[in-house]
Amino acid sequence: MSQDAQLRIVSALVEHKPGVLFRLSNLFRRKSFNIESIAVGPAEAEGLARVTLTMFSTYDQADQVMKNLEKLIDVRSVEPLDAKSAAVRELALVKLSPGAPPTRPEIMNYIETFRGNVVDVSPETLTVEVSGDPAKINAFINLARNLGLTEVARTGAVALSRSMAQKETQGKW
Repeated sequence: MSQDAQLRIVSALVEHKPGVLFRLSNLFRRKSFNIESIAVGPAEAEGLARVTLTMFSTYDQADQVMKNLEKLIDVRSVEPLDAKSAAVRELALVKLSPGAPPTRPEIMNYIETFRGNVVDVSPETLTVEVSGDPAKINAFINLARNLGLTEVARTGAVALSRSMAQKETQGKW
């Protein structure tokens, strides 16, 4: 990977029907790009879905991928999102198996600090939901390694540009 490669966020509005995700991911395979994360869900308009994907690439590589995505018949629009000028969020479920130390009350303090929610409690484990920007999720997971981390499931980034005015004035990346 080249030195100017960085995490790129691409948002695409696509037809919400079978096979579209396969065609998107197959495009990445053909171009030998790795998708770092991908999230898909229904969009604001009926029959459409929003795909948010992230990848490590140079500007030129990302531009090439976007141009190829725009050529796919099921893709309505594609836009690059700058992490600094977009609302970017991720969700993680983190399973902890707390022992001594730390105690459960100490763990609850950490969870509150990260504004997490306990979504499941068993005699052996505690499952925590944490949402926020990817840096916050990474920080909680790193902390959880010291708290008895046993399992992690992450959604990958979902993102929207902050405002229409920014869309008109911002550059591609």
